Formats: sequence, C-alpha cells, structure tokens
Amino acid sequence: MVEGIIYRFRTGIAWRDLPAEFGPWQTVWKRHKRYGVDCTWDRIHAHLIALADSNGDVGWDLSIDSTINRAHQHATTLTRTPLAGTPLAGTRGPVELHESGQRTTPGAS
Repeated sequence: MVEGIIYRFRTGIAWRDLPAEFGPWQTVWKRHKRYGVDCTWDRIHAHLIALADSNGDVGWDLSIDSTINRAHQHATTLTRTPLAGTPLAGTRGPVELHESGQRTTPGAS
C-alpha cells in the first residue's frame, strides 16, 4: 500500500490511474486518507527526521520557505477609474492647478 501511495505522488497520476500491481486504487486512497487523519504520516516523518539527524544527515542551519500566494487577475476590488467624490474623479490625463487652487483638465470646458 505505501509503495502505491509513494508511486502516485512521485508520478503525479490520478488515483484511478494507479497500476493494478499496487492493489485497488480505492483501497490505496482510503489507506492514504486514514494515515493522514490519524497522523500516521506525521509520525513517520518525525521518525525519519530523527533517524537522519542522529546519523548527522540533517543540516539545521538553513531553512527555505518557498510558499507563494498568487491572486487571480480579476481578484482585486480596485476600479480603474476613481470613484465619484474623490479628488480626481472623472479626470483623465494631466491635471492643471491654477492660482485659485481649482483643478482643471486641459481641453475641458
């Protein structure tokens, strides 16, 4: 069973495409799910790290986090034009300031 789980993650195939030599894919998937729920995978990982550390095979002086978060291009709530009531609402292009402090857009009447 464990070989089937490892094979699935190493190759990136769907559970349904697991070769028959590992047994029924449903059984392998259920075992993987059960090991996740009952923390068997966490215990195996902790044991392997401890074993490697005791053999001097683990270097603890560097940690790299490659986590990234990407937002969909339409996920923003910002608008392209300013909202009504904001200082530059309705203006496009350069804004001229006159001595009176009034803003005007060149070419606007």
